[in-house]
Amino acid sequence: MKISSKTKHSSFWGVMVIAATVVGGGMFALPVELAGSWFLWGVCILIIAWFSMLHSGLLLLEATLNYPVGSSFNTVTKDLIGERWNIISGITIAFVLYILTYAYISANGAIISETLLINWDYSIAPEIVGVGTAILAGIILFLSSMAATRIASIFLGINIIAFIVICGTFFLRVDYSTLMDAHSANGNDESYFPYIFMALPVCLASFGFHGNIPSLIISYGKNNKQLIKSIVFGSLLALIVYLLWLYCTMGSIHRDEFRQIISAGGNINHLVKSFIANSQGGTFKLCLILFSNLAVASSFFGVTLGLFDYLSDLLKIDSSLFNRGKVVLLIFIPPCILYLFVPNGFIYGIGGAGLCATIWAVIIPAALALKSREKFPHKEFTVWGGKYIPAFVVIFGIAVIICWLANALEILPRFK
Repeated sequence: MKISSKTKHSSFWGVMVIAATVVGGGMFALPVELAGSWFLWGVCILIIAWFSMLHSGLLLLEATLNYPVGSSFNTVTKDLIGERWNIISGITIAFVLYILTYAYISANGAIISETLLINWDYSIAPEIVGVGTAILAGIILFLSSMAATRIASIFLGINIIAFIVICGTFFLRVDYSTLMDAHSANGNDESYFPYIFMALPVCLASFGFHGNIPSLIISYGKNNKQLIKSIVFGSLLALIVYLLWLYCTMGSIHRDEFRQIISAGGNINHLVKSFIANSQGGTFKLCLILFSNLAVASSFFGVTLGLFDYLSDLLKIDSSLFNRGKVVLLIFIPPCILYLFVPNGFIYGIGGAGLCATIWAVIIPAALALKSREKFPHKEFTVWGGKYIPAFVVIFGIAVIICWLANALEILPRFK
C-alpha cells in the first residue's frame, strides 16, 4: 500500500524536534569533558561523533522504513536480528534512560541550589533540591504526559532566546589567547591529543536522537525526503550550537580553571559560576541562569517522558491514574536513591549513557541496516556508502566502548 507523502508537519518541525532532543545536558558536559583536548582537538572529535551518530541514525531509518508506519524499535530489532539482541537492546535503552534521569536530577540539584545562593543568598542542600525537582516532575507526569511535553516546549522557547543573548554577548569578546591556550606551559597540539579519548562517550551521548525516529515516521509517513532532512539538518544544527558554545566557553574560561571545575565534581553549577565570574552585565547573568536551569529542565522532562512511555509499553500498563502512579514511582525512586549516595554524578551519568547508547544507537542500527538489505530487496531508502558506512559506524562504537573501559580502569590519561 502506498502511503501518502502529505504530512501534518513541515520539514522545519522535524529539524527542531531532532535539534531540541540533542541539545540539552550535553551543553554543560562537553566543555568539561573536552577541556583536556581543548578547542581544536575538541572540534575535531565532536565532528567525528556527529558524523558517526548521524549515519547510525540514518541506518536505523533505513531499517525502520521497511516496516509499517508506527513500528517500534522493538519490532524491527526482534524481526531482523532476533529476540536475544532485542533483549540486550531493551536493557541498554532502559539503562540509558535511567542513568540520564539520575544525571539530570544531579544537575537540577546543583544548578538550582547555586541559583538560589547567587541571586537570593539562600543556601539549601543540593540533595533536597534534586529530590524536590524529581517529585515535582513526577507529579506533573502523573497528572498528564501532555503537560510535561508542553512545559518542555516552553522551556525550549525561552532557552533559544537566552542562548542567543549569551552567545551574542560573548562571541565578539572571546579571548583568542585563551581559546588557543596560549597561557599554558605546554603550548603545542601534541599535549592535547591524548585527552580526546576520554571524551568520546560523552560526545556520543550528546548526539542521541535515535529514539525520535519512529515518531518522525508516524508524523511524516514514508516521506523519505522530509525524514532525511529532519535528521541531517537537525543534528547539524545541534553540532553548530555545540561548536559555538565551545567557542564561547573555551574562549572565556582558562583551561586551568577547568581543572578546578573538574576537581569540584564537574557539575553544572561550577561551570556556570566560572562563566559568571568572567562576565559582566545583569542581563547576561540572568540569561545564563535561565539557560542553565531550563536547558537541564527541558531535557529532564524529555528523558523522563521517554522512560514513562517505555516502561508503560514494556509492562503493558494502561493509562489509569493508579497505574500511572506506579510507573512514576518506578521511574523516580531508583535514580533518587542513587543520587542521595552519589550526588555529583552528572558527568559520570552522561558518560555511562554514552557507553550503553553505543550498543542500541550505534552498533545495533548498523546491524539492522545490513540485515534489512538482505531481507528487503525493494528498499524504501538506502544509506550511501554501501557496507563502508555501517563498518565505520561499528568501528566508532567499538572505539567508544574501549575508551570508556580504559577510562574506568584509569588507563587513559585524565585531565585533572
